[in-house]
Amino acid sequence: MSVVKKDAGSRAFLISAYIFCGLLTVLSLIPFVIMIVNATRSTTQIQQHAISLIPGTNFMKNFAVLTSKTFNPWKGFINSLIISVGVTACTVYFSTMTAYAVVAYEWKLKKPFFTLIMCVLMIPATITSIGFYQFMYKIGMTNNFLAIILPAIASPPTVFFMRQYMIPSLPMEILQSARIDGAGEFRIFNQIVLPMMKPAMATQAIFAFVSSWNNLFLPSILLTKNDKYTMPIMVSLLTGDIYKTEYGAIYLGLFLTVLPLLVVYFLLSKYIIAGVALGGLKG
Repeated sequence: MSVVKKDAGSRAFLISAYIFCGLLTVLSLIPFVIMIVNATRSTTQIQQHAISLIPGTNFMKNFAVLTSKTFNPWKGFINSLIISVGVTACTVYFSTMTAYAVVAYEWKLKKPFFTLIMCVLMIPATITSIGFYQFMYKIGMTNNFLAIILPAIASPPTVFFMRQYMIPSLPMEILQSARIDGAGEFRIFNQIVLPMMKPAMATQAIFAFVSSWNNLFLPSILLTKNDKYTMPIMVSLLTGDIYKTEYGAIYLGLFLTVLPLLVVYFLLSKYIIAGVALGGLKG
């Protein structure tokens, strides 16, 4: 009887857990559904009923409004993609390389160097924005994507995350064997270390891509030409119409802004799940 009661209790717990997770999933998806639905509705319909699950018939009209502005949304999409991919690549690759230098090598200034990284981590980026803009202006790097991409090489949060993941996951014996076989340090890093770090790199790639794609402050002060605008800048300018705010076009712009983030997440999610499973096995 006790075994039967225990099985019934575990089943009830699993059912309640599934129901709870299902409710959380629905609550998480509702904002995205409302955004997609409102992208197909007119401004009048949105003003009358902001929340609706019934799609409208104004998708093409909203798209026409979106493309009739002084900027080109497709150009903004490409600009955001170039910046976000560049930032993600620089952040993940060079932060992993920095963490590798901290973990795999022994040198005198190793601890002070890592302490410096932690100190930089505590400094808010907005504090340095004025000086950074003045520096970029003096060297003629405004309206240049490299002014946003290259600083991503130094990313203290990513270095810290990679270091913490690398300490228990990187077998030093394999590195020593590769050195004995005559492999160079760059070859060891690119062909041995990077494949082992795929789950951590995928996780940080999502964070870096999302952060860069949604970044409005830095691009808005460095990029002042219409053909250099990113999607967040263009969406923010949609609310500045002196005649009428086109909410349908705004929701459509937001949908186009969120779409690449969902694609990136689904492409990299399997690596994150693999990383979580690997951590569970090690624990």
